[in-house]
Amino acid sequence: MECYNQGRLEIPEAGVLSTQVSYLHPISTLTKNNMSTLTRGITGKISVTVLVTLSLFHLLNDTLQSMISAMYPMIRDSLSLSLGSIGLITLVYQVAASIFQPMIGWYADRYPQPYALPFGMGTTLIGVMILAFAPNYFSVLIAVVLIGIGSAVFHPEASRLAYLASGGRFGFAQSLFQVGGNFGSSLGPLLVAVFVTHTGQKTLAWFAVIPLTAIAMMLPIGQWYRRQLQVIRERRKIEAVTDTDKPSPLPTGSVIVALCVLLTLIFSKYVYWASLGTYYTFYLMERFHVSVPVAQFCLALFSLSVATGTIIGGPIGDRIGRKYVIWVSILGVAPWTMLLPYVESLWLTCVLTVLIGLILASAFSAILIYAQELLPGKVGMIAGLFFGFAFGIAGISSAILGQVADRYGIIFVYQICSYLPLLGIVTVFLPNLKKSQRFFQEKQEKSQKF
Repeated sequence: MECYNQGRLEIPEAGVLSTQVSYLHPISTLTKNNMSTLTRGITGKISVTVLVTLSLFHLLNDTLQSMISAMYPMIRDSLSLSLGSIGLITLVYQVAASIFQPMIGWYADRYPQPYALPFGMGTTLIGVMILAFAPNYFSVLIAVVLIGIGSAVFHPEASRLAYLASGGRFGFAQSLFQVGGNFGSSLGPLLVAVFVTHTGQKTLAWFAVIPLTAIAMMLPIGQWYRRQLQVIRERRKIEAVTDTDKPSPLPTGSVIVALCVLLTLIFSKYVYWASLGTYYTFYLMERFHVSVPVAQFCLALFSLSVATGTIIGGPIGDRIGRKYVIWVSILGVAPWTMLLPYVESLWLTCVLTVLIGLILASAFSAILIYAQELLPGKVGMIAGLFFGFAFGIAGISSAILGQVADRYGIIFVYQICSYLPLLGIVTVFLPNLKKSQRFFQEKQEKSQKF
């Protein structure tokens, strides 16, 4: 499989996504420190083609997912549903997506599946077709369960791929991957407003072209991934410790505390996110008496600001440290969230939600990469845990907020949710990972000398 050429390990027949691995020494002399480059991808350089393709796939995946919430006003009218029933749809979808994600991530860390992404998109395709022709509430729930399962397969494995192709620029890679999903979230409501709102729910069937396109896109990425796995397996025959056995730079107790802090921040972010993602259109229609297309356009504008914030947050975290990004993005958004429910102007409401989306969206990439650096070698499991927790919290809170909205009104929901970003104060308990990593590396170097 391999051949030597002045210290270079050649990987034949790599095709369009071909890669080469460059080292200073032949493979027989690689040490465990050399092996740590596996977490940077095969080349040690960023694989832009793979990252862009993953981002586009994320765009298509989240376009389909965001069309669900954008269709809520139509589904509510056609099936005569309450806001509580609408919240239950979100709950079922998010729970289906969240329950499986940590398990899939854990399994993928041990048994990577190069073609898992096309399979997941296949279940999403089936869900979209059922939703297009759903005659009753139960059919809608079945459809969103299938779409949720597709999401559960997608996020942990795609996050692993992004990490592998990052070339060490983890924040940038994760942001580029995430921004595709955010643009997709903004595109879905626009597509529904333009093509579905005036023509009916069955028009959604024409959007089956989206998952079919995504499946075709991911087949070559699956081939690339399979080649990378072959090289990794060859190298692991030489090393005594696998990537999944790499120790954390922090003591176990500190890791547990840090993970609890990060999950608290995810809770704060995604409960507030649920109030905007699920009920923002209803809020605008009730408070400002706008039409459904206008409310959907405002939702798309908010989603666009989220996409922009996501792509900004990762590279900044790479430069100045992820803890600082987390500080600003969670706690820094609190003044604007607390002001939003009391604004009497539609355009000022849109400005505030764009600002909120821009700041708050920069948090997730920083939180996810911080957690992955806490537990090296468990990239898929951490991605599955955090995506799954985020989806689950969003689903449960959507159902609860729907009941609260039915009882006390949608404006009250935004008033109580406005204080959630204040939980960002717990960021003070996060350790400085850069200092811990330097101390851990120095300790390892001293132990190797003896």
